[in-house]
Amino acid sequence: MSDLKIYNTLHRQKEVFTPLYPGHVGMYVCGPTVSGESHLGHARPYITFDVVYRYLKHLGYKVRYVRNITDAGHFEEEGRAAEDKIAKGALLEKLEPMELVQKYTNLYHWAMLQFNCLEPSIEPTATGHILEQIAMIQNIIDKGYAYEVNGSVYFDVKKYAEKYDYGMLSGRVLEDMLETTRELESQDEKHNKVDFALWKKAPPEHLMRWNSPWGEGFPGWHIECSAMSSKYLGHQFDIHGGGMDLQFPHHECEIAQSEIAHGELMARYWVHNNMITINGRKMGKAYNNTIKLTEIFAGTHPLLERPYSPMTIRFFVLQTHYRSTLDFSNEALQAAEKGLQRLWAAYEVLQKLTYESNGSAVNEELDKQVQQWCQECDEFMNDDLNTAKVLANLFELTPVINSLKGGQIKMHELSEATFQLLQRTWQTYLIGILGLQPESQVTDNSKLDGALQLLIEMRKEAKLRKDYATSDKIRNQLLTVGIQLKDEKDGSVSYSIV
Repeated sequence: MSDLKIYNTLHRQKEVFTPLYPGHVGMYVCGPTVSGESHLGHARPYITFDVVYRYLKHLGYKVRYVRNITDAGHFEEEGRAAEDKIAKGALLEKLEPMELVQKYTNLYHWAMLQFNCLEPSIEPTATGHILEQIAMIQNIIDKGYAYEVNGSVYFDVKKYAEKYDYGMLSGRVLEDMLETTRELESQDEKHNKVDFALWKKAPPEHLMRWNSPWGEGFPGWHIECSAMSSKYLGHQFDIHGGGMDLQFPHHECEIAQSEIAHGELMARYWVHNNMITINGRKMGKAYNNTIKLTEIFAGTHPLLERPYSPMTIRFFVLQTHYRSTLDFSNEALQAAEKGLQRLWAAYEVLQKLTYESNGSAVNEELDKQVQQWCQECDEFMNDDLNTAKVLANLFELTPVINSLKGGQIKMHELSEATFQLLQRTWQTYLIGILGLQPESQVTDNSKLDGALQLLIEMRKEAKLRKDYATSDKIRNQLLTVGIQLKDEKDGSVSYSIV
């Protein structure tokens, strides 16, 4: 069996994966900013790194998987300076900031459950690690690479670049950045435009604030991940993951501040998944083209003809290599749904088959081909986690399984060892590594009730906004799948299966 190779963004090439400590892997993945609902674009890193986690465990590694929750706001270095998305969302929804955080953290965990994503080993929150962030900032100041101005603290990028390679991950050149960086709020108090905030002084209207040696304020966007990853994985660890949109500035800034604080490169392998696009355009709030996960599951988004299940979305994501762009369309989801159904039907057939030989000769050509398709699954996963090729081979094996059931291929044409390999491959990959499961298993009663309560709440909020088109669409879509909503006199909503 070949060695696992992973594409390391840091060096822009595939590299044999060798962990720092034999048998153990430390992996940190940037988690959600819980200022709003997760959308389809967020689903890709969730699912991608769940498969990475599953495969490393399959290879026998003991994995510590750390995935954070950003619940202290998301403080942009681009766009409107120091915008606190959580405080803004709380204001719009008339909630306390931590009430909003809890709401969207719960929704995020619910989405993880629907996608059958394994829970991380540790899920630290930014607000739970303010002291660690303050200590790290002070460390950087003490070493001369950060400075305080009017209660805010900035990382001195230009000084860092005199000795270190700022831009090593993203490939950006500092001189170009100095010329092209836009004028933003607080730029006049920085030594250079490219310097990024480690700590920001809280203006009077800012809701989330903490005491620090520099006065009341809040942490910058980048420092939280450096502080939490080093606490739980050490100053250097194996894998740092996230979407490719985080390469700059987030991950580049993480590398710089961590290298000064700890004297070494924080992660040895940087792994980034590509984006989901809609009609060739990146999905994002800035483009007003996001599709919330709840809208997909309920079929309420205008681009969708009907609801699609979480397993269909997971399959849709895994059909494309994680470093390739994945273009969304209603037709693509329909094709994914049919493909998944076809694989499940074959899996259920294979589960019921038992090996019987009548002593006749094995079909050597067929036997060898089936072995090859099965064995290639390991090779594809070891070649930068190519789930797309694994699924392609499972589709190659599907007609063989169906022919074994229908009698077009006699059982004796395969050796017993090959038949057992076939069964083992499907169980290992479809269930264990790709993390797919039957729809009935995902939508048991407790999960179904949770999903319906969420949709009922969405419909209620739509009615309060007088968005009756969305309210009616949720009710009508549920009715098409046999679930009838009833508005009770006391204002509550009940449902029944029809």
